[in-house]
Amino acid sequence: MSNEIATKPGSALSAGAQSGRMAVADIISHVALVQEVMRAVMKPDVHFGVIPGTDKPTLLKQGAEVLCMAFRVADSYQVEDLSTADTVRYRVTCIGTHQTTGTVLGSGMGEASSSEEKYKWRKAWDEEFEATPSNMRRIKSGKYKTKQVRTEPADLANTILKMANKRAKIAMTINVTACGDMFGQDLEDMDEALRDHLTRHGQEYPPQPDPAARPALPDYSQADFDKN
Repeated sequence: MSNEIATKPGSALSAGAQSGRMAVADIISHVALVQEVMRAVMKPDVHFGVIPGTDKPTLLKQGAEVLCMAFRVADSYQVEDLSTADTVRYRVTCIGTHQTTGTVLGSGMGEASSSEEKYKWRKAWDEEFEATPSNMRRIKSGKYKTKQVRTEPADLANTILKMANKRAKIAMTINVTACGDMFGQDLEDMDEALRDHLTRHGQEYPPQPDPAARPALPDYSQADFDKN
């Protein structure tokens, strides 16, 4: 069985955007392609992962890139700088455009800030901790007590911008490809008729019956032949 994924020059996404709607057959074909990409290309913990406490996989940046490549979606970004004197904060809009037709397919937004817990504090050694003003340091309790000081927002500006871009791209990919439910849904969970169609998707001709499975002709006795 070949692992190649068949693609068409004009995708259902661009055709639907131009005509104002997508036909039911195009929607089914679209769903099938997302499922096929997931099975043939995507790997757990690389392209998608399961966040504890959730019941379905979550799309990661690498997975968004694969889906954008499969559907020929080019991404562009609009950045809004919401930073203040004490905080670096960016809000990004990622716009998905069909590479072949130039049709805008949709967008997604993402935001990141240096005030987020994982960016706001960093580990400090004793000497640095004692030299830091009390309002800029803390002792974080947990399995172990850790001395932390506030980070310098300017040092994180590039990291914050990249994180906002990543969140926006993942949001755009989910919006454009309508794959939000695909990461919690297998072919076995679909309606029987749709599942049957998807399993046959991509076949040029309908499946032919196996000659070996054809019913055998009834046995005739010599007496039956003599009657004729």
